[in-house]
Amino acid sequence: MSQTGSPDPLGAPHGVWPGTTAGYPPDEWQLLVRLPGRVIVAASSAGPDNPVRAVTAGLAGLDGIAAGRSFDSELVRSVVVAIYAESDDGRSAPVRAGAADGDLAELLLSCRAVVETLARHADPADSAAYRQWVQSVAARVCRAAGSDGRPRPFGDPVEPEQRRVLDQLGEALGLRPTG
Repeated sequence: MSQTGSPDPLGAPHGVWPGTTAGYPPDEWQLLVRLPGRVIVAASSAGPDNPVRAVTAGLAGLDGIAAGRSFDSELVRSVVVAIYAESDDGRSAPVRAGAADGDLAELLLSCRAVVETLARHADPADSAAYRQWVQSVAARVCRAAGSDGRPRPFGDPVEPEQRRVLDQLGEALGLRPTG
């Protein structure tokens, strides 16, 4: 049975290229589909606790996910379609606010598992595009609002806690050297 909410025999949501999803076991495909949402939660939880900032950051993350529709990567576009398909069928995973360090540690483990999955199943260009897209979602979240909840002026640095999360995500996604 498909975990993507699709009646398609290959488990691909309508509008997703079967060649993209067919190469992934269902649990690994779900990992790819769910990771961007988990990144939004972790990145929006980093920094000052401000409800206005949290909403602004969450909306920026959703915008980052939607931006994946225009990526020059079939994999990224397919994941975005699958994310929207899950949302449309009401079966998306519950989102918890307030990621703790344990949640961040779990997220980083998931990022590393995604890197391994991509190494096994994706071509190098799609792998790089997916990992960069996920990092860009986190960066949009962190740069969306200052500690007061108002939009952050262009070029303003992110909070130290947000910088730490971005750095750790970059390392876990294989985009930055570890250390």
